[in-house]
Amino acid sequence: MSIYHERPWLKFYPSGVPAEVEVPIKSLPQAFDEAAAKWKKKTALVFYGRKISYTELKDHVDRLARALADLGIRKGDTVAILMLNSPQYFIAYYGALKAGARLTLVSPMYVSSEVRHQLEDSEARHIICQNILYDFVEKSGVPLKTVILTDIGEYLPRWKRFLGKSVLGAVYQKMALPSPRIFQQEGVYHLQDLIKKYPPDPPAIEWDPREDVATLQYTGGTTSLPKAAVLTHYNYIANEAQMFCFIRNRVTEGQEVMAAYMPFYHAAGQLNITQGIIRGFTMVISATTDLEDLLNDIEDFKVTMFVGAPTIFEFLKDYEKTYIVDWKRMKYVLAGADALLQDTAQGFERRTGIKICEGYGMSEAVAGTHSNPLDRIKPGSFGVPLPSTMAAILAPEKDEYLGIGEIGEIAVQGPSVMKGYWKADRANREKFCRIEDDVWMRTGDLGRMDEEGYFFFYDRLRDMIKYKGHAVFATEVEDVIKDHPGVKEVGVVGVRDPVAGELVKAVVVLEGDARGKISEEDIQAYCRDKLAAFKIPKIVAFRGEIPKTDVGKVSRRELREDF
Repeated sequence: MSIYHERPWLKFYPSGVPAEVEVPIKSLPQAFDEAAAKWKKKTALVFYGRKISYTELKDHVDRLARALADLGIRKGDTVAILMLNSPQYFIAYYGALKAGARLTLVSPMYVSSEVRHQLEDSEARHIICQNILYDFVEKSGVPLKTVILTDIGEYLPRWKRFLGKSVLGAVYQKMALPSPRIFQQEGVYHLQDLIKKYPPDPPAIEWDPREDVATLQYTGGTTSLPKAAVLTHYNYIANEAQMFCFIRNRVTEGQEVMAAYMPFYHAAGQLNITQGIIRGFTMVISATTDLEDLLNDIEDFKVTMFVGAPTIFEFLKDYEKTYIVDWKRMKYVLAGADALLQDTAQGFERRTGIKICEGYGMSEAVAGTHSNPLDRIKPGSFGVPLPSTMAAILAPEKDEYLGIGEIGEIAVQGPSVMKGYWKADRANREKFCRIEDDVWMRTGDLGRMDEEGYFFFYDRLRDMIKYKGHAVFATEVEDVIKDHPGVKEVGVVGVRDPVAGELVKAVVVLEGDARGKISEEDIQAYCRDKLAAFKIPKIVAFRGEIPKTDVGKVSRRELREDF
């Protein structure tokens, strides 16, 4: 037995939250049908003023499911979804699942080669795609049996449809629309034509939620080609139950309004599609990342829940129009997808009066494994394990536990943990380990646990830099350099060196008025009384921007490729 088996975090759980959560054995389509039957005429989705009830949403989902079945899609087939946030995403998501398919969700930020990798690797032969993104699919060269296209403006209010390109101007910018002749090709369909043609009569599917795959959820791929986490319906239902159980003292089924701002293909964004629907919430959908649109939506539709990446809160804390929102009605604000800087959290709280609840999770466990208790938020920590989740700190290169306060690799186990990576036996052998009777999934993240059972993030294990045998955490160096008044952004990586092993290299973006005035030596001097000598960057490069992933993380893979 280890200290982790004593679960010291349990005494900090919110009142009434159990150590273990009961997980219903059902599929996502079954959970969707239960929600639609319960909430019926309640508004499920809001899209630039257009309101869609649970009943209308179910009608469109069921019609698409019947269409897909009639087009030959069977249980276990892979259907890809390539869309920006929109009502069609919900329809495609549940429609394909109701047809028995498994999903693979493709990032709309991908270029054709990345689209090709995901479609080929997931064995997708069917895709539901917004027309403005189809060019990337066509250029990928992947042979597809079924292509279903939709225009993002189709679910705008009627009076806005003719203004669609101006309402969603940023979405259409630089996007190539396919020729209308494409619908003359075999296997190409228009979503609205299918919804009008087919009855709301989905096929009967026999579900085995513990075994049936819901999604092949691709990881971020910040250092290599993305791998797919194999996630079952049970994984999704379990994670939703865990996360809602932890916040049920603060939010109420059927009464909350969520700002659906995170991209839906991302694990955190899918909370809108899964938890939002299952709990009868109203989702206010943003197709763009425009901050003013987001703030207007939060105010106009009286949003009570908001999940965002730390970069969003970093922008909001300094944005001049953040004040237009009455933040007092906000019940739950969660930061995920990356580590939350304390400067960001404190600045956002000063501006809005709202404490950000930091959580932690990964695609390999659906979404969340940890969260701060809402009434016991600990600054700098991403919280404690959720009910039914176990977590531990392991030695990075040995299958053994580390003690309280020791930095090692975060590992988790629980009902939301994936079956494994898709077609990646070697990666699975490295990902999972056994210690006595426990099987753990290694996260690849370095962290520690304090005496109260709160966990803290340090860095990605693969981002730890080894300089002459010393361990240097890239995020620690970044946090110091970010505080320099002339620095706008920074990314830190290790670069190969025959003598030192790796050198610490910082890529810096300067504020406009500091450009040309700050040198490599200035940055190094700034670090000297804040970092040990071996952590100070040996190389400082100045750039116009830092490459980022879709959710605002520094793309260290691209930084390394530059070197």
